[in-house]
Amino acid sequence: METFGTNHTQRKSEACSLTVSAGFERQVMMERGRPRRRNIFDFGVNTRKAMEHVKDSKSGSSGIPVKIVTNLFAFRSPPKWCLYQYQVTFMPGIESKRLRMALLFSHSDLLGRIRAFDGAMLFLPNKLQNQVTKVTSMMKDGQIVNITIALTSEFPQDSPMCIQFFNITIKKVLKMLSMYQIGRNFYNPSTPIQIPQHRYNNKTYRIDDIDWSVKPTNVFKKADGTEVTYVDYYSQQYDIPITDLNQPMLVSQLKSKHYVKDVAPRIAHLIPEFCFLTGLSNQARADFRIMKDLAAETQLTPEKRQQRLHELIDNIQRNTVARTELEGWGLRLDEQISLVGRVLQTEKIHMFDHSCQPMSPVDWSRETRNSRIIGSQPLQDWLMLFSQRNCETAGKLLACLKKVGPPMGFSVENPKMVQVNESPTSFIQALRHHIESSTQLVLCILPSNQKNNYDCIKKFLCVEKPIPSQCVVARTLNRANMMSIVTKIALQMACKIGGELWMVEIPLKSLMVIGIDINRDALRKGIYVGFVASINTTITKWLSRCVFQPSNVEVADCLKVCMRGALNKWLEVNHVLPGRIVVYRHGVGDGQLMTLVDYEVPQILDSFKMVNLDYSPKVTIVVVRKKGTCRFFADLNGMLQNPPVGTVIDNEATRPEWYDFFLISQCARQGTVSPTYYNVVYDNSKMKPDHVQRLTYKICHLYYNWQGVIRVPAPCQYAFKLTTLVAQNVHREPDLELADRLFFL
Repeated sequence: METFGTNHTQRKSEACSLTVSAGFERQVMMERGRPRRRNIFDFGVNTRKAMEHVKDSKSGSSGIPVKIVTNLFAFRSPPKWCLYQYQVTFMPGIESKRLRMALLFSHSDLLGRIRAFDGAMLFLPNKLQNQVTKVTSMMKDGQIVNITIALTSEFPQDSPMCIQFFNITIKKVLKMLSMYQIGRNFYNPSTPIQIPQHRYNNKTYRIDDIDWSVKPTNVFKKADGTEVTYVDYYSQQYDIPITDLNQPMLVSQLKSKHYVKDVAPRIAHLIPEFCFLTGLSNQARADFRIMKDLAAETQLTPEKRQQRLHELIDNIQRNTVARTELEGWGLRLDEQISLVGRVLQTEKIHMFDHSCQPMSPVDWSRETRNSRIIGSQPLQDWLMLFSQRNCETAGKLLACLKKVGPPMGFSVENPKMVQVNESPTSFIQALRHHIESSTQLVLCILPSNQKNNYDCIKKFLCVEKPIPSQCVVARTLNRANMMSIVTKIALQMACKIGGELWMVEIPLKSLMVIGIDINRDALRKGIYVGFVASINTTITKWLSRCVFQPSNVEVADCLKVCMRGALNKWLEVNHVLPGRIVVYRHGVGDGQLMTLVDYEVPQILDSFKMVNLDYSPKVTIVVVRKKGTCRFFADLNGMLQNPPVGTVIDNEATRPEWYDFFLISQCARQGTVSPTYYNVVYDNSKMKPDHVQRLTYKICHLYYNWQGVIRVPAPCQYAFKLTTLVAQNVHREPDLELADRLFFL
């Protein structure tokens, strides 16, 4: 399905906008802009106050200092600054936000010229005379609208609710600069990036169907129960006439925040006349030159990003109207924030017969090229399936596997070679006929990258016949660097039958590391919770579980079962329960922090008594977020560059009520690097900030699908790969026979 946008068309233009984060007398403003209304509830969660060991300081000290320039700018406000919040209601109800604003702002003599309104909440710098104020306004058609303005709260400047106000104010300032909001960001139409044959809009919908029986003259029921035709609705609410009264309606199924069983999904009918296709066509995406030119504008280098930042700030400072708006609220835009970060030391990579200190943690494949992996079973009983036209390719692949395997300590014997037709049915029939109880692995050479072929094979081998599998598209094996490709395939195959590739030194003994992630099923109504836990002291072997939840709420309710299974497996392998557990929870959305603290953390803590009533390990639970608005630039002799891999930022850009830090554990070869954000929401282990940061960086080295450090801790990436496979391809919970192998790589 394509994505459509409604309302007026806009040209794609330079993204450069702002977001605000509240502090005390100095607030922090970020470069990229988007509404954060749900996120304000996160800021009401104060997890740090429960951790005595970081009460005075949450900053570490190890590592080499590095000067960091951020994309954050400070706001100054008076010491006793206060914000007054009012709830505004309209009778009868008005759905158009623009119309609500016009009706309310017609009372400027009452409200004053300095005000902020988001359609429901009104913020004023001064208090109105009455707690509840009632006024009336008249619409163009003569209809009288009664407006009630009720005082709800008075917020000091350190209140989390000020976040909403700051964002409203910044959005208003950006509009004063003639910038337009498209989606969640603001764009400058005076400096557009031309993309021929493509248009962009304010609202986007995913089109699920076309309803040929519904016309613009049909009647629908509004939220207040009244009925109106689509023609009258658009005329009354948006003052837009519909010219074609016989056009069919586009149907979009709306996303619901809360899943309710047996309740039909909400749908929206859209007027095709007001809709335009958004996004790039498949043909444009396949054009290397277009995507390269586009990346040059969207993936800005630190120097170029800094230049555009200063251009934006200068525009705000020079614009009299924008400056007057800020001054009316008692706010002043201040300096760009700089701070000192720390670069953690490079980790040693330990193989079976060799240890190395990589020249760069980004990629250590060269340093370990002639080293043996820690350990793996010999691959003796396995199948290789291929079509007739790929018979020669299969022979070359086998020869390469037998060549690259032994030097790395992975013995590969001859498989049972099975030639099949190219249809998915032929592959499945051959698997049914040739798989035996002793089969270790199945390798399928696929004739094309059609999703249906891959899905059928993976579903069969994950659910019906649980055996690790490796799928390779034939054309991948016909490239010039075939030996390099086959080496990576061999490493994956070794992992999938239980092998261990490399390790780093972990000073904490008896440590279990867990990664949790969530992914929505592409077909079924619900989510999959991925749970991956280490089961040995060197953190080189893993146990995985993927559980389906028929819910739209991205909160896990299966953690007790998963934790109990992981602890029992650890006990089986090590003959004693782990003394320390570190959980990395990935995939937490905006506004869900309180739910996670109140719902998921107790599940983890309660699971220990299910294993042993006297068992009470030291526990650290960390929320991991890859997507964020903060960007950091290393200031090296006046030149701005991406910070070195291993850079930690745990002051100034973090929040005082959280035990949090940023870690850059990946290299951006193009554009500006995006740091990963870590928020420790529970910690009874009293680990020092240095230790938490160093441990997190170490775990980022243990992802066996890449010979280099990655952006998130390895168990998080494993959980992500697991849920992605199941949610997009398998659509069923994998058999537990595969739980102790990395079958999803």
